[in-house]
Amino acid sequence: MLFNSLDFAIFLPLVFILYWFLTNRNLKAQNLLLVLASYFFYGWWDWRFLSLILFSTLVDYSVGIALSKQTDSTKRRMLLWTSILVNLGFLGFFKYYNFFLDNFVTAFSFFGTEIQANSLNIILPVGISFYTFQTLSYTIDIYKRKLEPTKDLVAFSAFVSFFPQLVAGPIERASNLLPQFYKKRIFEYSKAADGVRQILWGLFKKMVIADNCAEYANEIFNNSADYNGSTLFLGALFFTFQIYGDFSGYSDIAIGTSRLFGFNLKQNFAFPYFSRDIAEFWRRWHISLSTWFRDYLYIPLGGSRGGTWMKVRNTFIIFIVSGFWHGANWTFIVWGALNAIYFLPLLLRKKNRVYLGAISTKYHFPSLKEGGSILITFVLTVLAWIFFRAENIGHALSYFTEIFSMSLFSRPEILPWELISLIILFMGVEWLGRNGLYALDGLNTIKSSFIRLGFSFVLIIITILYMSNTEQEFIYFQF
Repeated sequence: MLFNSLDFAIFLPLVFILYWFLTNRNLKAQNLLLVLASYFFYGWWDWRFLSLILFSTLVDYSVGIALSKQTDSTKRRMLLWTSILVNLGFLGFFKYYNFFLDNFVTAFSFFGTEIQANSLNIILPVGISFYTFQTLSYTIDIYKRKLEPTKDLVAFSAFVSFFPQLVAGPIERASNLLPQFYKKRIFEYSKAADGVRQILWGLFKKMVIADNCAEYANEIFNNSADYNGSTLFLGALFFTFQIYGDFSGYSDIAIGTSRLFGFNLKQNFAFPYFSRDIAEFWRRWHISLSTWFRDYLYIPLGGSRGGTWMKVRNTFIIFIVSGFWHGANWTFIVWGALNAIYFLPLLLRKKNRVYLGAISTKYHFPSLKEGGSILITFVLTVLAWIFFRAENIGHALSYFTEIFSMSLFSRPEILPWELISLIILFMGVEWLGRNGLYALDGLNTIKSSFIRLGFSFVLIIITILYMSNTEQEFIYFQF
């Protein structure tokens, strides 16, 4: 069920009414309703994959309880590895089986040995990368004695399957989200109104910015051999705004929807295209995934505490694994490695934690130095996204070859000024709201309800007028 669909527009109010008017006096009933609603929401795509969520839930629930009772270190490690192997086993089979099989056959063919192996017609379950990491963090934290396991199966099931963030995050930690299922939720109008406002902003990002950019990005990338360098660079720019509007838009809708039900999810995007270096970009982009890899992979590997070789090794591991998490294609691995190359000079010069604060808090415009840093970081990010979007490595290299030719200085063959104006408007609003949890967060400080409602009404009108004619899935559903 898509957030930008008529189905969800009917589903959400029905669940909201049942939640606050039928089950509001019973916490257990509220949690059970959320489990049923979440399973219905997920089963709307393919009910067969509900068994995966259920099995993963039961395994990690049981492992968590067993870990709390077990004192023997060997048996505790066995329990942890049970959870890891079950969760990553499902993820590996559905997402990477054909990739490894094809590359295994290709490798033997390179050395003159032909192997007959048939790939499988595997359907990737929506959101498997997200809820797998969410449940894994639960058992790992219990193993490290950072978290006490829950004995409430309904609450744990709701935590794993919570429909707003089930299929594309944010990837929530049990320490933040799970306790919220134990506490009685009280409806707060201001909190709900803010949630609706964030949903509207997320829909604008998705339906106006991302979907319209997708039409031009797809046209240019799919027919890249027919266009000059300037058009290809413009196509990369459109994809840059497509993926940001699409993914951060989903996060905004997920966080806003959660607030309607009395839950607080963590911020997942913090205006990443205003970053002053790549290190800051990765602190602002897909925060829930970046911090997951930091806490459960990078730090256990030694982080940046060792010598130069260890720092370089760990940096490449974290970025390449992050790239591979996104999909079974060498383009994602190269995208991750390229970001590691961007990041390394900052790490080795100990400049990777220079920009930890907000951007230009005292001024409406960035300083000349900040503006230059933002522009350089943005261009590097745009170039990296080409590998992310390309069909394969060859496609990406030919795309780069044409961009870095003299045709880069010719007039673009596609130049949709109306869309470019919308992007400028969008980024202007993002800049004005850059110090909030989302772009329209600052409207909460305006006392006049007339102004707040008026702005929301204008946003709705713009979304209706400029939304794409074709309903498109969210990009991160494929991951």
